[in-house]
This record gives sequence, C-alpha cells and structure tokens, in this order.
Amino acid sequence: MSARRDLLPVNADGLRRRRAVNRVMEAIATLAAFAAVGVLAIMVISVARRGGAAINFSLFTKTPHPFSFTNEPSGLANAFVGTFVIVGFATAIAVPVGVLSAIYLAEFARARVAFAIALALDVLNGVPAIVVGIFVFALIVLHHGQSALAGSFALSILMIPLIARATQEVLALVPQTTREASLGLGVSRWRTTLGVVLPQTVGGIVTGTTLAVARVAGETAPLLFTSSIVGDKLQWSPHQALASVPLKIFEYSESPDPKDHAQAWAAALVLIGFVLVASLTARALTARSRRRMGLHR
Repeated sequence: MSARRDLLPVNADGLRRRRAVNRVMEAIATLAAFAAVGVLAIMVISVARRGGAAINFSLFTKTPHPFSFTNEPSGLANAFVGTFVIVGFATAIAVPVGVLSAIYLAEFARARVAFAIALALDVLNGVPAIVVGIFVFALIVLHHGQSALAGSFALSILMIPLIARATQEVLALVPQTTREASLGLGVSRWRTTLGVVLPQTVGGIVTGTTLAVARVAGETAPLLFTSSIVGDKLQWSPHQALASVPLKIFEYSESPDPKDHAQAWAAALVLIGFVLVASLTARALTARSRRRMGLHR
C-alpha cells in the first residue's frame, strides 16, 4: 500500500507535465495554422486594395493602348485570351499522358518499374519552372520560334506529375474486390481498368486536373522563353506567340505609368480569384468522389 501511495504523486506529476506539453504543442500548431491563413488573408487584402478599383468590364474586353494620350479605356483582353488558349492546350496535352501514366503505374507495371516511374514523376514535379522553360526553348523555340503551343508544351510538363499522382492515389482507393469480381467473370485486364475501375475515379482525375490548371495558370518563367514576344492585338492562333496574364503582370509592374500598375494589381487579383475558385471546386469534387467510393473525410 505504501509503495502505491509513493507512486501516486509521481504519476500525477507526470500526467500534469504531459498535459502541459500537449497544450503547448497544440497552441504552437494552432498559431502556425493561423499564421498560414493570415499570410494569405494579408496578401489577398493587399492585392484587392491596390487592384480592386481597376477591375471593370474594359479590363476583360479591351486590348492595351500603350503610349496613348487619349482617355480611351484599355484592358488585358489579349492576355486573358492568351492564357485561356495556352492553358487549354497544356491541359489537353497533360491529361491523357498523366492519366495513362497513372493507370500503367497502378494497374500494369511491375514493382521495380513502378518505383522507377514514380521516382521520375517526383523528380519532374520538383524541377523548377524556369528549367522547363529553358528546355523547351532549346528543344522547340530555337528551331521553330515562339508560339502558344511551345508555351503549352512547357506548362504541360509541369502538369503531368500533378495529374498522374492525383490519378494514382484515387486509383488506389478503388477496392481490389471490384477488380477481382470483373476478372472473375472473364473480363480482360484492360477492359476491367477502362470499364470498371476508371469510371469510379473520374472525380479524382478532374480534381487533379483542376489543381494542376490552378498551379500553372500563374506560371511566368516558362512563358518568358516560349511565348513572350507578342503584340497588343487580340489573337487566338496557337501557332503564334500569345500574351498571357502572368507576363502582363510582370511587364506592367516595371512600367512607369500608374495606370499600368493598377491593371497589374487587378490582373493579379483575378488570378488569385481563379486559383481560389479552382481550389474550392477541387475540394468539392474530392468530397463527392470520396462519398461515391464510400469513404469519409
């Protein structure tokens, strides 16, 4: 009995110490989370204060009028169109490659081959965007000149590992019993993958694609090498170099004209809004996909 009484204070002190450490760590984690959110909030508020007044209908429908001495409204319609074309073609290139790569990794590849390809995707995901831009410049631009297609190819390289990883993760969530049931009925492996497994992962693929689009929509470095020598006219042809929103922000930030600064901040605010909408869409699609698979969280 005396031994137990001697141990009680020690255990009580240890319990109090563990609770205190737990509260301290919880407080640190909470502060870190609020700091991350606070940085985003400060950035959005700062950009909105500087560029909110310049967001109007002309920003999306008018082209730039450099060195103009009139009060004719100008905008960045050519940059928005160019970004739409470049990112659109990049998505068209990256989605098939990324999805098929993930299918091969998850469904067909042997362990060693899958490890090597997964490692290559991780390395590709970590390659700086400016390195991708230099690579595409040497591969395409030096021989064929700048074009929106060259820019799309550069952005697609950045998108492929994101889409492949997202698709691979959602493929891993499909129950193995689903595949076994299909194979047990005599269905071939590739038809099982395309007809049974893949339809259950559409939500995850769209989620990965949405996040990848949000990731590359604001990239500047690859486009400096591939689609930066442009005019101020509105163009849709992917065979020509097209203006883009990130490059216009960079260009206008160095302009001496305060109106250009305002439009640069406005374009930055539009980009932030696009990323926000894309992220919310991706989270909604992720939640919907998990519910369809019977998962929670």
